[in-house]
Amino acid sequence: MNFILYLIIGGIIGWLAGLILGKDVPGGIIGNIIAGIVGAWIGGALFGDWGPIVAGMAIVPALIGAIILVLVLSLIMGAMAKGRK
Repeated sequence: MNFILYLIIGGIIGWLAGLILGKDVPGGIIGNIIAGIVGAWIGGALFGDWGPIVAGMAIVPALIGAIILVLVLSLIMGAMAKGRK
């Protein structure tokens, strides 16, 4: 049950990161889940575990990490799109 909650929270965090930046996460729902989980890892590594924790995931650092990840991905995807033109 904790694994399913982890996936749901990861998806919500990835979705929120995309909304905050105004950019779509590549891959739809699966991309949101991956962005949230990888963002939680990045945020935990950079900022530690502070703030509310749900399913073993610190929400605030996870959201900040997901925002960083979505920003980097959008910059890479934008550069790749410019290179194809």
